[in-house]
Amino acid sequence: MRFASDNTSGAAPEIMAAIVKANEGYERSYGGDAAMARVTDLVRDIFEAPQAVVHLVATGTAANALAIATHCPPWGAVFCHTHAHIAEDECNAPEFYSGAKLVLVPGEHGRMTPASLSQALAATGESGVHGVQRGMLSLTNVTEAGTVYTPAEIAALTALARAKGIPCHLDGARLANALVATGATPAEMTWKAGIDVLSLGGTKNGCLGVEGVVLFNPEKAWEFELRRKRGGHLFSKHRFLSAQIEAYLTEGLWLRLAAQANAMGQRLAQGLRDRQAHVPPADANMLFPEWAPGTHERLEAAGAVYYRWTAPQGREKARLVASWCTTEAEVDRFLAAF
Repeated sequence: MRFASDNTSGAAPEIMAAIVKANEGYERSYGGDAAMARVTDLVRDIFEAPQAVVHLVATGTAANALAIATHCPPWGAVFCHTHAHIAEDECNAPEFYSGAKLVLVPGEHGRMTPASLSQALAATGESGVHGVQRGMLSLTNVTEAGTVYTPAEIAALTALARAKGIPCHLDGARLANALVATGATPAEMTWKAGIDVLSLGGTKNGCLGVEGVVLFNPEKAWEFELRRKRGGHLFSKHRFLSAQIEAYLTEGLWLRLAAQANAMGQRLAQGLRDRQAHVPPADANMLFPEWAPGTHERLEAAGAVYYRWTAPQGREKARLVASWCTTEAEVDRFLAAF
């Protein structure tokens, strides 16, 4: 009953097999490996973007920070949700690498709205040389609240950003989960909806440790490479990153893994609702239920592992995340203990 995070699960067997195979013989270093060329072809095909450029790093923080730094000047503001991962969980790495300022945009259940973004855009960049300028929009899908943006919702927000002349980033640490939840294609969720650069998550969804940065504007590719090297995130034995993402994207493995995680998240959410717990909107594999006092002790005594969350007075709240390898038996044991 391990629901602390999808980061706590192991790597999928297909990913491990690919790493073992990549360990045979010799390969060119620093991204010159043959597998990386195949990864680029896969990404271009899957995202219907023949000019897209993809680079790999080992962590989501590196992917987000370097993607933002490549697209936002140090005098710019990065508009993101109040509880975005780049705002609350990356130790100021985006600010460190870019020099930019994060401007927090509110919205219920982890999603900013056109109205809240419009207000933030209008309040920024109007004081000339003395004030921070509009720099970039960053969205997260799946959001930190476990909800998702549809392609239409993303497009409505990116249109506002583009009207102000700024690029758009998508933190897709759980992009596969968002695609499964909405039924959208990768192209519909990204560049067709106005996204310029994507952080393509792998680690949370069955990889050992790899994230991609997909630049739909190839003019930024060389700058990204330079920033990745200068920032210390260019792997010498790069083939082990390439092998992971190649296996991940081959024959829909990434979507199958996400479908299992989402299905178990939805089974958990529905089971808790059936047992009178309050479960806010939960579209994918992460949920934040509230329940009566004393439930934490009962669940933890039964062996459940998850994060306790800040709750309203007189209630308890948790963060529960299902992963690619969560089983129905685990979910049902948790519900029985509840």
